[in-house]
Amino acid sequence: MSGCFLRSRRWMWAATVTVATGVLSAALAGDAPRYLGPIDVVASPDGQRLFVAEADGGQIAVVDVATQKVKGTVACPAPPSGLVLSPDGKTLYVTCAAPQSTVAIIDALSGKLSGTIPAGHTACGPSISPDGKRLYVCNRFDNDVSVIDLEAKRQVARVAAIREPVASAVTPDGKTVFVANLLPCDPSDSYDVAAEITVIDTASHKTSQIRLLNGSSSVYGICVSPDGKYAYVAHILARYQMPTTQLERGWMNTNAMSILDVAAKKLVNTVLLDDVDLGAANPWGITTSADGKTIFVTHAGTHELSVIDADALLEKVLGMPKTKEEARAAGRYDDQGTYSSVIADDVPNDLAFLVGLRRRIRLRGGGPYGLLPFDGPEVNGPRGLAVVGPKVYVAIYFYDLLAVVDLEDKSYYPVSVIRLGPEPKLTIQRRGQMLFHDADICFQHWQSCASCHPDARVDGLNWDLMNDGMGNPKNARSMLLAHETPPAMASGVRPSAEMAVRSGITHILFAVRPEEEAVAIDEYLKSLEPVPSPRLVNGQLSEAARRGRELFFSERLDCANCHPEPLYTDRRMHDVGSRGKYDRRDDFDTPTLIECWRTAPYMHDGHYVTIKELIAEGKHGKMGGDVEGLSQQEIDDLVEFVLSL
Repeated sequence: MSGCFLRSRRWMWAATVTVATGVLSAALAGDAPRYLGPIDVVASPDGQRLFVAEADGGQIAVVDVATQKVKGTVACPAPPSGLVLSPDGKTLYVTCAAPQSTVAIIDALSGKLSGTIPAGHTACGPSISPDGKRLYVCNRFDNDVSVIDLEAKRQVARVAAIREPVASAVTPDGKTVFVANLLPCDPSDSYDVAAEITVIDTASHKTSQIRLLNGSSSVYGICVSPDGKYAYVAHILARYQMPTTQLERGWMNTNAMSILDVAAKKLVNTVLLDDVDLGAANPWGITTSADGKTIFVTHAGTHELSVIDADALLEKVLGMPKTKEEARAAGRYDDQGTYSSVIADDVPNDLAFLVGLRRRIRLRGGGPYGLLPFDGPEVNGPRGLAVVGPKVYVAIYFYDLLAVVDLEDKSYYPVSVIRLGPEPKLTIQRRGQMLFHDADICFQHWQSCASCHPDARVDGLNWDLMNDGMGNPKNARSMLLAHETPPAMASGVRPSAEMAVRSGITHILFAVRPEEEAVAIDEYLKSLEPVPSPRLVNGQLSEAARRGRELFFSERLDCANCHPEPLYTDRRMHDVGSRGKYDRRDDFDTPTLIECWRTAPYMHDGHYVTIKELIAEGKHGKMGGDVEGLSQQEIDDLVEFVLSL
């Protein structure tokens, strides 16, 4: 029974692939609308053409800049998730996301597909060496990076990353690749939980890591300055250690850009992209102008573009005193705290740090809170971007267009659009997907549902939600199958996912919204399909996983008592000895094991980073079976099966 269930869902994944955009394309059938879903854009060296990756359309659109028209499309072997041009502008390399991804090689002049190169699971975030000889591809769910020899058209190395690498950038000298890992890989009940940047030495393929600040998650974008001195990283900076009692001043989630010193391979500082009373939710794409004097960041949740004076920012950041004594000596501080940021350590908490250094351009019009009359085109879901002279072109995911920002236009709304296809008609699932990622429905626009549930999955953090009292934080849970596996929440305090969605709008987004929006979000979440596990071999269980399956269903372990097929949960509360010092109860909801390979850390408090730790150290299952009697080989086999679901 479970085999059919899993196979049917995995077959559907070919049409509903979770690409590197961090969103799931709604399953479409029959006469349902066809969406393009633009997620990234690059410009030809002469600035005359734009190449747009259309994830849902499964193609690359070629746009003529002069006429602002689509002049042609190129079909891709699988949904395009990222693209990069060769330095001479003659060849376009497109990552095509699938369990066994490929890199499509496209002649940039003729638009012909000339070949493909194999890559890993859900390839995305490509970057190319300055000499055009090496391509670096993030294999998101294999947690590594493919190094591809473009002359030989083959992969020459796989370099380990940390957790879900989704973006990469090569330094101008070609010696280093900086890789953005989407999520933290820490026990979420520890004091410091943060995503890291993987740094690859291109000569040796040896790696090092740069840890971002505590609470850093959803790291979608990274770029390197043209002079090679700095890397800029776009991400969320969560205040997950605070009780979720309010949103003002970024109480739950702030939105940030981190500055890295390339030569020293260290974090310089992190600045907030929000304003004091207006969040800039879900930073996504990031790049610089050709001269490096301006940094651009798209905000997927608030549909904006941040335009930052790089020189002034660096001068201010690098000039911050390290101690209060230094600040006093420099005349920057008195005992009343004249400056909001007194020392460098204050900067990541300063919501006014970018005042005077950043222009915040709303792409969808309607004023800062969307309250002003506006009859322009609907713009929702900016993703990747490209800069051509004084204009910035931004891929707009949900409305199948490019937003064009004229930087020389100093008016309030310097935005026009290029339509890539007919204006899409949103199904209820597509509308729900859009709302799930939309921070405009949140009080002061600090966060969207996707801020804590990227891809409607997990952010790797513990949150102290108020639905079961204060002071007992719990790990964020995946929304996959949530509507099929009640109750909701680890403590089972919501009888259904429907109620949890409505409670989330009210008590996490702090908003009052029409019921129809909650219904749409329900339908989007119901449409989610599991991604095939990277542990599968040609879509099937490995030999070790088959042995693990026998153990899982054996009377000796009886794992299926609480995790029966087909959903691998009995949808009941159980006491498995996991109560922690902050908990007020012994029993917790049994989660589905489907797709648990991507939902670490584990247990309601996120204490275990791996399933192996959970079984070998936590002895999970010992109350119902002989877990303590397992040999090392048996533990490995059991882990392999669970991570294959």
